[in-house]
Amino acid sequence: MFLTLAGSIHMEASMSGQPAVWEEQWRREKERREQVLGEGKEGIEQDERELRRIVAFNDSRLGLTSRRVELVESDKGDNLQVYCSQNFPYEVFEVLREFRESCLLTDLIMTTEDGSSFQVHSPILAAVSAVVKKRLRDQTCDQYQVGPNQWSFSLGPQVNQAGLQAVVDFAYTGKLLAVYTVAQIKAAAHALGVPRVLQLCDKTLGADDGSKNDSASEEMKCTLQSVEQLWADGVGCDVILDVNGALFHAHRVILATSSGYFQGMFTSGMRESRQTRVVLPLKVGPELGALISSCYRGTLPLSWDCIFETACTALQFQFKSAISLCLLFMRQEMGADTCLDVASFAEAYEMSELFEEANDYVLRNFLEVSANAKLLDLQAEKLLDFLCSDGLSVPSELVVFRAIVSWMEADPEERLGRAGELMKGVRFSLMTFREFKEVRAINLRMEAKGMQLYSAALKEFGSTLSSQDQCRVRRPKASLVLVGGDQLNPDVGPRIPSREVWFANSLRSGTGLVKDIEWRRLGEVPSKPMFRHEVATIGGWLFVIGGCHFYCENDVMKSTYSYDPVHEVWKRCADMQEFRSNFSLVVFQGRLYAIGGDKEIHTNLDSVEMYDPKADSWSFVHPLDQPLSGQAATILNGKIFISGGFDHQYVCLTSLLLYHPEAGSTHLADMTQNRAQHCMEALRGFLYVAGGLCNLRRFYTDQLACEWYDPMTDSWTSFASLPMPHVGAASAFLEENLYILGGYCQDDHSESGLVHRYNRSTQRWEIMGKLPAAVTDIRACVLRLPQHLRC
Repeated sequence: MFLTLAGSIHMEASMSGQPAVWEEQWRREKERREQVLGEGKEGIEQDERELRRIVAFNDSRLGLTSRRVELVESDKGDNLQVYCSQNFPYEVFEVLREFRESCLLTDLIMTTEDGSSFQVHSPILAAVSAVVKKRLRDQTCDQYQVGPNQWSFSLGPQVNQAGLQAVVDFAYTGKLLAVYTVAQIKAAAHALGVPRVLQLCDKTLGADDGSKNDSASEEMKCTLQSVEQLWADGVGCDVILDVNGALFHAHRVILATSSGYFQGMFTSGMRESRQTRVVLPLKVGPELGALISSCYRGTLPLSWDCIFETACTALQFQFKSAISLCLLFMRQEMGADTCLDVASFAEAYEMSELFEEANDYVLRNFLEVSANAKLLDLQAEKLLDFLCSDGLSVPSELVVFRAIVSWMEADPEERLGRAGELMKGVRFSLMTFREFKEVRAINLRMEAKGMQLYSAALKEFGSTLSSQDQCRVRRPKASLVLVGGDQLNPDVGPRIPSREVWFANSLRSGTGLVKDIEWRRLGEVPSKPMFRHEVATIGGWLFVIGGCHFYCENDVMKSTYSYDPVHEVWKRCADMQEFRSNFSLVVFQGRLYAIGGDKEIHTNLDSVEMYDPKADSWSFVHPLDQPLSGQAATILNGKIFISGGFDHQYVCLTSLLLYHPEAGSTHLADMTQNRAQHCMEALRGFLYVAGGLCNLRRFYTDQLACEWYDPMTDSWTSFASLPMPHVGAASAFLEENLYILGGYCQDDHSESGLVHRYNRSTQRWEIMGKLPAAVTDIRACVLRLPQHLRC
């Protein structure tokens, strides 16, 4: 059993020498545990390592975050975001069922006249039964104080073993099992006052397995909400946690389901398992209250003001779900001013994946990170690791040079001696003459102050580097994958549809602003050539669906193929119900949704169909309000958004729809520009729309205007226009940059194989290179590929 007994990572405490206090608390607690539990040396040392890790992390953040403390004190508490665990009810009840089977923390014995008895957790039964809730409320009032207390009550002759078993099963699973008769279940439900069981009796027992599972999930949520209300009302709370004088009431069994620390405390025979009030002799901040609340709600309010304190307290008390939410927050909200904090936290707690993600963020956003004062607190060795990495993404080597100069000027007496070592990270030969003029100017300025910066800069600027050093190589963790498309034969003119699959292995920055993408061929889709098709990824698999294989009648397809990149295997899946091209595809709740599209020339569709990967089947869901094709769709905040497209008369639209497979469409604020065959992607709570074509009297023209949508205000805002047309292009967000790939110009039907990337930091479009093959009506997605394909 692993019980973390070290102090919390409270930043203010770490700055005032608190580790010594923690050491004393640790010594006393360790002695007590050895007496109570008789634990061996291995368990004690494991916990001691945890303490050392916390102290080390606090020490590492002492200088790294001191500036940030002053910055956030003025708006402390602002920007709180509530993070939610979708699987929380299922996880809680899974543990509760295990507890009940082992009779752990069961405090209520229910008996029937035939002698059957059931040991249960009173808060769980009280959450579904009005009778048990009243008895529990009376118990709480009679006790005058909380504390562990076993109690029981008997049921009348109308309730038999089978009926009571069905109600108990419902309380813990949300299901009504068909092994019991409806009469038995209803009799028990009437006697115990369980209206939800009475309502579900007829509906659920005859339903199929799919609806039973959906219903069970909702019932568990409802039960957990009722338990939360009991907690809010103080009903059945059987423990008070005393934390530095602050008191927290709770149910032992709920704390134990979410926290490994409290599970060990309340189930291992420690004296706390019998105490009414448990004093926690550890340094814990107010974040414990939020964590206790998360045991009931599965939600956690988080911000950068409190995330590290909350995360460390969650680790200290082993709140599994809360830890996951904290790590999710760090990953999703990581920015230039927080990535170094995240890296320090992850390194201290040996979280290798998070540590790698934080370092990767530094590398790909080094321009913004280098402008942050926290970079000045890095140790020379860590800074040099970043600078020498091939994965460092910078628009110019000047960024690297300036970062080193700023770092040394922060403490010139101590750091100037490291100049020659650090300058090894600057690839001077990738600079232009204009850029190098700044290097010479800074060198001269430093020499005038009597400080020698780096005398070898001029020599390296004029040297010839080895081939592998001719550029900076950025290899993203995930790859841009291109599928299919169409292009003109440059020699004789006919069109050449494609079934090739390519992926971007690396992004390369050369001298000045020269950029390129290293493309590698992944293979071919085992079908006819395709364009105006769609692609998506689920669970690491690539799906390729529909499209056209040429421009004649009856050339539209409804095929579905999937690709497993690990085993490099293609599979033919079930066909769609409709032939579709020029449609949109999204992944929603683990299923694919094919929306609208062209069925044949000049005939578009209002139908939407869903693909279930487990059943390998397509089925129709709620249709659109009108036929659409050439529209764009994506997922934002767990919802499906559809923008623009052609209506049934093939007029470009300005519309934005919020679509649900069961409820249909809701109209939101129109875009400022009409468009079709465009791109739309979602990132960090916003929709980004770019490219396509638009109406020009009775014809079409290129749409260069770009705009982004804020769902909080239901409004659109323009951003930098595309430098050239991209009609029928592919798009994807990779490393928080929007990529627009290929397409054509509507005005003269010329094709463009260029890749443009919108950099949100500079708010500019930049050319990233060219496509390897087909350029129009291609489709792209982001996919994790096995390492052996990336080498």
